Amino acid sequence: MSDPVFEGVYGPFSIDARDRREVLSYRLSLLVAAAAQLGLLVQWQWWGSQMLWPWLLLLAAAIGLALQWIHIYLKPLHQGLQLLWLLGCVGALVLAASSGASGMAEALREQRLWILAIGPLFAALAGIGFKEFFCFRRLEAIGVTLLLPVALLGYLGGLLQGQTTLQLMALEATLLLVLCLRKVPMPAAADVGDKSVFAHLEQLRQQANRGNSAVEQAP
Repeated sequence: MSDPVFEGVYGPFSIDARDRREVLSYRLSLLVAAAAQLGLLVQWQWWGSQMLWPWLLLLAAAIGLALQWIHIYLKPLHQGLQLLWLLGCVGALVLAASSGASGMAEALREQRLWILAIGPLFAALAGIGFKEFFCFRRLEAIGVTLLLPVALLGYLGGLLQGQTTLQLMALEATLLLVLCLRKVPMPAAADVGDKSVFAHLEQLRQQANRGNSAVEQAP
């Protein structure tokens, strides 16, 4: 059976087995991120703030994998989200080294400025939410995009108490889970997007690189 062919802005393209594997990997990674975030918040709410680091580790890994397989037309935007993820991971490691893995939540409670360390990790997740809203106009996606910065920046600025922040993040994590479940029946082509645009942008990038090389080699 041949791969389906679509008509893109810059010509026809097909969705092959590799595309389908990448989409499945992206969706599963995003689902794991939603489950890990909910698990972290439920444990924090009902069983205390000790030993949350396994959930945070799983969340960070899932976001990183989702960013590996996500399809975004603009490469600088994709790389920017990956940079935010990396900065957030480094910040979480610094926090863990400073407070101990089991004391990270308590450190956040005592010193709100630690939000600046781990915040980029959640900014990357909010970026994924924005991409999903931009592509599919899903209300739950805009909820993910807006609730994360409102919760974390509100807590950082002292406008929100810890309990309110946790409630907003729990709502965001639930919306993320809804978003993931609604993606299950969608065809892979929906997440891949218009591959002719990717090819066109890559061609423009290569032409720009050749032009720069020619200028540098000119006498």
